[in-house]
Parts: sequence; C-alpha cells; structure tokens
Amino acid sequence: MNNQYLNKIYQELELKNGHEVEFLQAVKEFFYGIEKYLLKNNEIEKQGIIERLVAPNRIITFQVPWVDDFGKVCVNTGYRVQFNNAIGPYKGGLRFHPSVNQSIMKFLGFEQTFKNSLTGLALGGAKGGSDFDPKNKSDQEIYRFCQSFMMELYRHIGHNVDIPAGDIGVTAKEIGYLYGTYKKITNEVTGVLTGKGLSYGGSLVRKEATGYGLCYFTLEGLKYYFNEDFNGKKVIVSGSGNVAIYTALKVVELGGIVVAMSDSNGYIYEPKGLDINHIVEIKENNKGRIKEYLNKYPKTIFNDSCFDIWQNPCDIALPCATQNELDLKSAQALIKNGCIAVCEGANMPSTIEAVNYFLENKIFYGPAKAANAGGVATSGIEMMQNSMRQSFSFDQVDNMLKDIMKEIFNNSLNAAKEMGNELDLVVGANVAAFKKISEAMLAQGV
Repeated sequence: MNNQYLNKIYQELELKNGHEVEFLQAVKEFFYGIEKYLLKNNEIEKQGIIERLVAPNRIITFQVPWVDDFGKVCVNTGYRVQFNNAIGPYKGGLRFHPSVNQSIMKFLGFEQTFKNSLTGLALGGAKGGSDFDPKNKSDQEIYRFCQSFMMELYRHIGHNVDIPAGDIGVTAKEIGYLYGTYKKITNEVTGVLTGKGLSYGGSLVRKEATGYGLCYFTLEGLKYYFNEDFNGKKVIVSGSGNVAIYTALKVVELGGIVVAMSDSNGYIYEPKGLDINHIVEIKENNKGRIKEYLNKYPKTIFNDSCFDIWQNPCDIALPCATQNELDLKSAQALIKNGCIAVCEGANMPSTIEAVNYFLENKIFYGPAKAANAGGVATSGIEMMQNSMRQSFSFDQVDNMLKDIMKEIFNNSLNAAKEMGNELDLVVGANVAAFKKISEAMLAQGV
C-alpha cells in the first residue's frame, strides 16, 4: 500500500491482532480496494472513519455448556461479532464448526458489512457461531447445545438490532431449535432469525440463494466482458455443500458443464460433465463422501487432494468450499489452462497472491463480497416477508435475487470504472460498499 494513513492503521492492527491472520487478510484486501478512493475525500481520515470501521462495535464471547447423550457436561465457546450498523441492524450468519475462532468471526463480520452494503438493503454487518461440531451429534445433543447457545445470545439480538442467519453447520434444523428457544425466552414471534422453515416464516429460494446468486453475478460479467454466457462452458465448482450444490445445479440449468467438484477428502473430475443430480443424492440425501460418486461412475477421476482441483482445465472457476483454498499455484494453473473467469462462492477462498495474479492477467474476477451476496440478499427478502406477514412465490423471490445480483455487478463495475480499471472488481466492490457506509458514518457523527 502506498497510502501512509492506511499503512499506519494496518501496522497498528498487525501489532494488536498479529495472530488473527484471516481478519488481517480481509483488512489488507479492503485497504487495497479503497486506496485510490481515499485520495478524493479528506474527511474520511479527519473523522477517523477507517479506524472506526476496522474495529468491531462489539465482540461478545460466551461459554456454551451442554449435556451429551451420556450425561456428560460439554463446554464450547460462542461468539457474536457485531461489526458495523451504520446503515442498518446487524446481519450475518452463525457458523458451528471446530475451526471457529475470534479471527474467523472478525474476518467474516468485516466482509459481511461490505457485502450487505452492496445488496442495497439497509443492513449492517455481523457474524457469530461456535466451535461446536454438529457432525455425528444426535438431534437431542444439537437441540441442547442450541438451547444453551441461545440462552446467552438472545440478550444481544432482535429484529431491529441484530438478525442472525445460518452458515456452515447451521441448517434449517439448527435455526429451528435456536428460534424456538428465542421465542420461549422472549415471548415474541418476530423475524429475528432468517433461514427459518417455510411453515414458520421462512422464504423460498433461501437455501439456493448463495449458489444461484453466484451464477447470476457471473452471468452478468460473462455478458459484459465477453458477450457470452454459460452455454457450453466447462466449470469447476469446489466444495459440495449447500453453496456448491446449488451453484452446480444452476450452472447446468444455464447450459454450463460442471467438470469437477470436491469435499474435504478429495475431488472428482469428468471432462464430459458430472451428474449433479447424483451428487445431490450422495451429499444432500445420504450425507456421503464425494468419492462415492465412483460407485456409479467408476471411470471418473478421483484425487484425494481437494486443493488440487484447480489443476484441471476449465473456462470458469467457482470456489465454493472455504477460505484460502485457492493459492498462487492454483491461480497460475487456472490461467495456464485457459480459465477466463473466477467468481467466489465461499468467503475469501482466494489468497491475496492468487487475487493479484488474476488481476495482473486481466481475467474476470468476482470477489466474494460481491459474488456471494445472494444469501444475505434473500435473507433480507425473508425479513421483508416477516414484516408484512406474507410469503412470496419461488419465482418472485428468484426474480428479486436476480435483480439484486445484477445491481451488485453494475455498482461494482461502475465504481471500478470511476477508479480507472473496469476489470478490477476488487476495487469496484470495495469502493461501492465503502462509499455508502462511510457516508452514513459521516452523517451520524462520532
């Protein structure tokens, strides 16, 4: 970074938070994105906007004791990082996974702030969760954990304060347990959580939203930069969770060919195209491993290193697994093999070195804060339905999602053009999101 103001803030953050590598990575990417914009607005430095923006408004850390099926008391740690509410109430998912720690919660909450701003909805940014692992737990164990978790969290949330949603490890089942506990404690029926079941205020398209939204964003870029679409394009989709599954299904619906998918145990590759419906059967219905695909299609290539998925040829890469899954070596392989577009379905799946390589090689790169905003966009639509006490049809919600993703692409593109490089959507997305948040912060005072 050439900006002394940003360098000084980053060095101070690094000194105080040196162990929080994910958070620091997200801040560095953001600083790169707004560096040029700061030259045009002296008030931002004078009013300490950046210093205030990189510090969460509030970090809530709490103990979550629960009893397993054998009567043993277990203890996990719960988090809620309420990052910024300049443009609206805090909004962001809850993640239940052994990898959860304060750094990951801060990075996700920080990114969520800008993602929510880009949607055009009046929502601030937050994230939360626990190092609890729902895998191999009985429904009763999950229920008891969720009860204990909400016994503390309920004090800090509300439909006009903070509206959590699901994330990794938090499905409709966990949301139901959390919502039921919140309702008992508060004696209120509100839209305080999104991702709810359809029978009690949930929205159609919610589980498909992030994957569908990623494809809608990617489609806009393909049209603008190449005057093309998904038709006949070979696509790699990493992961095989909720985001990856619905990304793959939408790619096929739009005429693309999904040639590779993965899970933590490896990846499968078939240059003629994978049977996505069979992958849905394995992963969603049977909770199996991606390698089981070979039972039906034994000639499919399997590799036990999920990170090597990017070594295969493709036209479009859609990383949908986890943070930092795509490094410089992978980026080089993608470009060498003719990839023209990389759009992110996971949060920060590309390392900084990989992102820089994409930008240097002038491909269409869609950063996560723009490309995977479909989930929160549909959560906002669910909140709207809850407030109105009515439900929209699948097509209504899907069309709203398309419009929001198109608007996100156009706003990011226009900001990138203003900054002098229409291909740099990292700058475009960050500037478009930051401009709205900083104007709100300036207007509201310290």
